[in-house]
Amino acid sequence: MFVQVIQGKTHDAAGLQRQFERWLDELGSGATGFLGTTGGVADDGTAVFLARFETEDAARANSGRPEQDAWWNETAICFDGDVVFRDCRKVDVTLAGASDQAGFVQVMQGSAKDRARLLALEAELMPRLVELRPDVIGSVRAWDGDHFTDAIYFTSEAAARAGEASMAAGTGDAMTELVSLVEDLTFVDLKDPWLHSAP
Repeated sequence: MFVQVIQGKTHDAAGLQRQFERWLDELGSGATGFLGTTGGVADDGTAVFLARFETEDAARANSGRPEQDAWWNETAICFDGDVVFRDCRKVDVTLAGASDQAGFVQVMQGSAKDRARLLALEAELMPRLVELRPDVIGSVRAWDGDHFTDAIYFTSEAAARAGEASMAAGTGDAMTELVSLVEDLTFVDLKDPWLHSAP
């Protein structure tokens, strides 16, 4: 899987959502290798999207379409200032991965000191996390070098908040080490996520 992360500030969440839906209606069927998109706008106006493709070549082919370029020119006016694009060739998927059934998506971003160790700890913790966090449907983590964008899909925001309280107590030292491997961690809460997976 290849993921392109698009992020910026918006003054027009409604306009951005219309463009998102328009892309699905008018351009999505012509995007070979397109797997789906997760996106939305947080309360502070931060807009973030993770566009999933089968391969990097498929994503490049989509970006090269004239209709894609025209659509983006219309979409860009919904943003304030620069928009950041991250091409992510390494992608980690846990549990069900991206889910259109999620009622809440939290996007975590940061840098990892040791990706291999982080993945090993995650695998060690996963059985316990499944038991402790039935609110977690799955996740998709996209890497741009050591920087990651991790979209975590929850059944609801209320369930996610309730589950946070039990996490540290139930996972002990392994979770403490996992957290220590991450730097400059930030969160973007998508309370009304825009979700689409290709059929």
